[in-house]
Amino acid sequence: MIWLITTFSSSIGKKLLMAITGLGFIGFLTVHLIGNLTLYSGQPLFTSYVKHLHTLGPLITLAELGLLFLAVIHILIGTLLFYENLMARPVRYKTNKSAGGRTIGSATQPYTGFVILAFVIVHLLDFHFAEHTDDSLYMLISSAFSNPIYVGIYIIAMIAVALHISHGFWSLFQTLGANHPKYMPFVQRLGIVVSLVFGIAFGFIPLFISFIA
Repeated sequence: MIWLITTFSSSIGKKLLMAITGLGFIGFLTVHLIGNLTLYSGQPLFTSYVKHLHTLGPLITLAELGLLFLAVIHILIGTLLFYENLMARPVRYKTNKSAGGRTIGSATQPYTGFVILAFVIVHLLDFHFAEHTDDSLYMLISSAFSNPIYVGIYIIAMIAVALHISHGFWSLFQTLGANHPKYMPFVQRLGIVVSLVFGIAFGFIPLFISFIA
């Protein structure tokens, strides 16, 4: 137990937890995206998907508790690492150099994380915790996406998700020991592809429902 506490109190241990929880969230986003793709087919298929989810009962509750646990760890450690980095460099550099492979995704990683957190809270309040039935959820979503301001917020949040994943994807593999000159270029390119898939597929949903469906 002492070894475990010492490991996860270290910088490497914190990054390892960030990698594991980040990988869990990428898995969740994949499953969530597959489900949300039914929105492109209209209300009947989406409602059928929602009803099927609710038949899983305790499994869904267990998955939600697991996601909450991962979220708490990811947010707390991510915030702590962000604070430690600020304390290690209390005075900002006069020039913003991009040496060392620094990208927009890596430079904005903490900030996109906070944007995503704020969006998730709003998203849960608007859909998950709002009063609705399985049959009325599609109409609730359609009503929300009829508001241009909400559509804009949603798209900005998906851009933040894409930026966050573009760096986080290859970073987590690096932390988990896949940092090899032969494989990392592929992992980095794959991370960009994955981030674009999530950003575009999720981000186009409100536009599709508002202007096409």
